[in-house]
Amino acid sequence: MPEGPSVRKFHHLVSPFVGQQVVKTGGSSKKLNPASFQSLWLLDNQVHGKKLFLRFDPDEELGSLGNNSLPEPLQEGEKKEEAEDQKQALGPSSREINRSSQSLECVVPSGDNGLECLRGDTPAEGAERWLQVSFGLFGSIWMNEFSRAKKANKRGDWRDPIPRLVLYFGGGGFLAFYNCQMAWSPSPVVIPASDILSEKFHRARALEALSQEQPVCYTLLDQRYFSGLGNIIKNEALYRAGIHPLSLGSLLSPPHLEALVDHVVEFSADWLRDKFQGKQQHTQVYQKEQCPVGHQVMKEAFGPPGGFQRLTWWCPQCQPRLPPDEQEQGRLS
Repeated sequence: MPEGPSVRKFHHLVSPFVGQQVVKTGGSSKKLNPASFQSLWLLDNQVHGKKLFLRFDPDEELGSLGNNSLPEPLQEGEKKEEAEDQKQALGPSSREINRSSQSLECVVPSGDNGLECLRGDTPAEGAERWLQVSFGLFGSIWMNEFSRAKKANKRGDWRDPIPRLVLYFGGGGFLAFYNCQMAWSPSPVVIPASDILSEKFHRARALEALSQEQPVCYTLLDQRYFSGLGNIIKNEALYRAGIHPLSLGSLLSPPHLEALVDHVVEFSADWLRDKFQGKQQHTQVYQKEQCPVGHQVMKEAFGPPGGFQRLTWWCPQCQPRLPPDEQEQGRLS
C-alpha cells in the first residue's frame, strides 16, 4: 500500500495541472464516469495521510486556486481504507487518549465517512467537487506517460495495465490513475498534528498513544496519531529502534518510545527525499531474509484477536522480546 511518502510524490505529480481545464477524458472506471470530468477545472490538490484530494469545479476560479506546496494532513482514522489499520490500533486506553486529545482532532463530515464516500459517483449538488483518491495496495498516478507491462500475465500475454481514469488538460499534459479507488467527497478538513511528514506533527500526542498497554506495532498503524504511516515504515522504525513488534508500549521506557518516534519521522523523511531524487527505497528488515548484521529475520502476521493481521518482519536478536519484569525495570529506569 502506498504510504505517506509515496502519496506526497503523487501530489507533486498532480500539482503542475492545478489551474488547468480537463479537455479530454478516458479510463475504465465504472464507479466514476470519466466523461463527468470533461470541461472541469482542477483547482486544488491536497494530500492527507494516505489519501489524495483533488478539487474540480465547472468554472475557473483563479482567485481561489489551492495549495501547490506540500499540504498539511487530514485526520485519517474515520476513513474506510484506514479502517483495518484502525482496528489494529484500538487498545484498552485509546478512548482516554482520544478524549484528552480532542483539541487536536476533528471529525470529518458525515458524507466522508468512507462507506458513503465510496458510493459517491457524482458530486453533491452545490457542493465543492472534491475527488478522494485512495491507493489501496497497488494504486499509482502517472504523469504524461502510461504504465507498461513489466512481465507477462498468467495467460502469457504482455498486456499493459489499463488506467481507471485518464485526464487530459488544456496545457497539453495528462494524468493516468491506476488501481485507485476514487469517489466524490466533501471538502477535507486539515489537521496537521497526526501527519508524520508534517512540521506540526504532535510528538507528545504520539508518545502518549504509544504508551498504551498494547503492542506498539498495533499503535503505529493508528492513523489518528501516525497519519501516513504504513507497514513498511512500521517495520523499519521498529527495527532501527531495536524494539520487538509485540512489546507493550506501557512497559517500554520513555527513551525507547522517543527513539521509536524519532525513527518513524526520520525514515519517512528520508524515504520522501529519496523518491524526489529518484533513488531506490532502502529497507533493512522489510521483506528481508537477513538483517544488516546477518541474523535470520522472522516473519509473522500480527494483529489483535479478531482484527486485521499485518505481516511483520523483525530480527529476534536485534529486537529481543524482553520478559515483563525486565521491561518494567527499563520503564522505571
